[in-house]
Amino acid sequence: MPAPATSPAPAPVNSRSRVLVASLIGTTIEFYDFYIYATAAVLVFPALFFPNSDPTTALLSSFAVFGAAMVARPIGAVVFGHLGDRLGRKGTLVASLLTMGIATFLIGVLPTYEQAGWIATALLVLMRLAQGFALGGEWSGAALVATENAPKNKRALYGTFPQLGAPLGFIIGNGLFLIIGALLPSAAGADPSQPSEAFLSWGWRIPFLFSAVMVVIGLWVRMRLVEAPVFSKTREAGLVRKLPLATVFRNHWKQLVLGTFFMLATYVLFYLMTTFSLSYGRTATDAAVPGLGYSYTTFVLMMIFGVLFFAAFTLISGPLADKYGRRATLIWVTAAILVFGLVWVPLIGMGTLGVVLWLVLGFTLMGMTFGPMGALLPELFPTSVRYTGSGISYNVSSILGAAVAPFIAVALWEAADGSPWLVGVYLSAMSLLTLVSLLIGKETKDTALDEGEAPATADRDEVPAATAVP
Repeated sequence: MPAPATSPAPAPVNSRSRVLVASLIGTTIEFYDFYIYATAAVLVFPALFFPNSDPTTALLSSFAVFGAAMVARPIGAVVFGHLGDRLGRKGTLVASLLTMGIATFLIGVLPTYEQAGWIATALLVLMRLAQGFALGGEWSGAALVATENAPKNKRALYGTFPQLGAPLGFIIGNGLFLIIGALLPSAAGADPSQPSEAFLSWGWRIPFLFSAVMVVIGLWVRMRLVEAPVFSKTREAGLVRKLPLATVFRNHWKQLVLGTFFMLATYVLFYLMTTFSLSYGRTATDAAVPGLGYSYTTFVLMMIFGVLFFAAFTLISGPLADKYGRRATLIWVTAAILVFGLVWVPLIGMGTLGVVLWLVLGFTLMGMTFGPMGALLPELFPTSVRYTGSGISYNVSSILGAAVAPFIAVALWEAADGSPWLVGVYLSAMSLLTLVSLLIGKETKDTALDEGEAPATADRDEVPAATAVP
């Protein structure tokens, strides 16, 4: 008697909790690593790695190294995007997380300028470039894990989870710096806005070394992922590209350009509120270029309060973008960012209440504009080039926005004799460019992620499914 036919076992799938945790934990670690560098770039690196410059020049030099990572990010997007589109999302995400973790840990053991001279500064730049390279591959991979495993009517909601890594990383990183600063306070009579000798000597290294613990946890979560059905179907159909970069530039260049400008206002706002604001907030009111004069602890606590709104409105933005569309939601939010840039001086002029309101409004708008990007950018590209395309758009925008934003902001702040009004105008101008791109672009809410794939014979850079993946 013949044995009864058995149906093949269903392919393993990721549970909702696994998808959301894996997309969230990786970006939280990556942004934590980035934020602790941003904080150190303001707080200790000018003194430790650029000690022979005047304070403003040292700060600008530190920001220049901070911005160097943004230049490395598109390179990381190309390399990790190529691997992610050819070999799969899981292994690529593990590699990006390892790269970031190793670079961040090594920053924590670097010699200072006093100990090694220019070699110390060169090593700092090298590690910063490695951080940027890693983050270039991290975000798009995490966004794809979330959106490619999401129900169609909840892609924007799922896409907000990798975005939540930004506020969570900020809170963990700056919270740790606050705890260390409280345990290693400045001596009596010293400037409370300046770190203590113990903090400058070894305390600042702790957050960088602690990143190793977080990376181990992140790797454990990500190793348990399986590939999303959307990518598996593309691979089985023989649609994996041999050169995703060539395909995306040849066939999807318009989406690349639009995606880059969609992110521009987000990036400028992001780094003005998290990096420039820390310099402005803790600079003395009687300095050559005056600031707000808050102590480091006071101002960071105010920032963390604002970042809570960043996290909350990142989540809120997902259902709104699913209901009303990504484009419609972002048009209104970007218009609000434009107005926000024009009211910086009136808000800050209201005293501490106004400064808190400035931070809350800025971080609220940050959540509303950042949240939908987790779905919008991946939806611009077909599966076979989605990792590459979304990653390049996201990270080229980092050069136009984040790489130069803190540097330009300090220069404008100095040009206006300590007033931030020119910095606000700069934000508004960048928001206008994003607004125009959104008006030109199309809605992607109803795009199916497995649509738009060309037949395997359409392009000469196709790879048969059997040879695309080892």
